[in-house]
Amino acid sequence: MTKLINVRDREIHVAGRTLRIAQLHGDRYKFLDDPVPVIEGLRAAGERVDLFSFAQRLPDSKPKFSYSFEWDNFAVLPITTFENWWKNELGFKARNKAKQAEKNGVVVREVPFDDALVAGIREIYNECPIRQRRRFPHYGKDFETVRREEATFLDSSIFLGAFFDDRLIGFVKLVPDETCTQAGLMNIISMVKHRDKVPQNALIAHAVRACATRGIQYLVYSRFDYGKKEHDGLRDFKERNGFRRVDTPRFYVPLTTMGRIALRLKLHHSISERIPEGVASRLRDLRAGWYERKYRSVMGEA
Repeated sequence: MTKLINVRDREIHVAGRTLRIAQLHGDRYKFLDDPVPVIEGLRAAGERVDLFSFAQRLPDSKPKFSYSFEWDNFAVLPITTFENWWKNELGFKARNKAKQAEKNGVVVREVPFDDALVAGIREIYNECPIRQRRRFPHYGKDFETVRREEATFLDSSIFLGAFFDDRLIGFVKLVPDETCTQAGLMNIISMVKHRDKVPQNALIAHAVRACATRGIQYLVYSRFDYGKKEHDGLRDFKERNGFRRVDTPRFYVPLTTMGRIALRLKLHHSISERIPEGVASRLRDLRAGWYERKYRSVMGEA
């Protein structure tokens, strides 16, 4: 059960049934320089919240607050100028792929959030039911659902579209934080049938350029490492494009007795996070095989 509530002019996302955990709406994209007013507001709110969790803004990696915390991580690309990234930070193969995208006819440009973009995003989302060996959660969504979900943080978001023959084949949604110190890649995706044109590399290059021209110092591509995974193709892609792991504290503030017990027993972590990697890897293989069999006919058409 999830709910969005307003606390001291900040939107807070509350999720869970037995254990109710709250985070900022846009957690890891939006941050709190002073968490006290929100924590006090949550205590006084009519909505039961057991645990409040929030991340710390870059570039600070040393804990700034006295609350309980655990180490989290970001995939971070520090940015000075586009030219410095292109010449000194970008891997040789990734640079060649970004050039290859242009030679293949891929054109990337900043685009407004309008009906044409929403329709193009929906077409990308509905191309394939499986991505990265998992069921793709956006597959099958209608136009209005895609519009509503992509319309978050419109006052600050930057949309980049990758086009081939004037047709959208990939896009990026960049969400800067409140201080424009860092920007997170909330979405970066392209069509499977156009992967030979390597639009993802071109999108990363233009995301770096968009940040550099706006004076944004850090481009963040979600996490660098996910749990106990020993190898991940997405991590390799990030590393080749200059992203590095930066550990940052994630704070946890218990607001009820349930929250204090859950934090002490680490019940705020999902079951999947507690499974040994050897078992988790085998389960991921089984899940991937099941999805491939289930969607074989659709995948063939894609």
